[in-house]
Amino acid sequence: MAQQPLTAELLLHAYSVGIFPMSEHRDDPEVFWVDPLHRGVLPLDGFRISKSLKKAIRRPDYRVAVDTAFSDVVRACADRDETWINETIFDLCGQLHDLGAAHSFELWQDDRLVGGAYGVALGGAFFGESMFSARRDASKIVLAYLVDHLRQAGFTLLDTQFITPHLESLGAIEIPRDDYRAQLAKALELDTDFGAVPVPDAHSLLQRMTQTS
Repeated sequence: MAQQPLTAELLLHAYSVGIFPMSEHRDDPEVFWVDPLHRGVLPLDGFRISKSLKKAIRRPDYRVAVDTAFSDVVRACADRDETWINETIFDLCGQLHDLGAAHSFELWQDDRLVGGAYGVALGGAFFGESMFSARRDASKIVLAYLVDHLRQAGFTLLDTQFITPHLESLGAIEIPRDDYRAQLAKALELDTDFGAVPVPDAHSLLQRMTQTS
């Protein structure tokens, strides 16, 4: 696979078989494929919403949008000392977005992008790629809206690739590769429409989250 020209179509195929791309750093022109023995996932019925996060979501000084600044979100995710997002991955993600397969969630404060996450949607699976936060709790707020969106759209799998303490605190778990592939196969059989679900208001979001958390 690595010897084939890297295209958006090849990238979608890689996701469909449980593989994802990375680079050693932003200036490395090479891309390698990753297929971990243990995979991070965030069960969509297991998102942990703390009292402090509920308070942050209720704040009236922000708005959440979907797919209005995809490239800006990816660029912000890569804007750190160490990143696996090189120019090749950045360009391919943009192509997937143009194809309707990659999406971003954005947190805005006035006209400033202060948080976001992006990933790839296939069937009922969403492959979370990266997120960033330029304000306290911004990435947590974005993730809460993303989880709710996936639930409402009929998705069954949110792939986080790896586990971090931040994700673990929100309910992410690690599962064996075979279990992940079984979940992925079932999710890919589903017919979902990522764009059919509107962004809810904070009250509706919290009401649904409280019922399922």
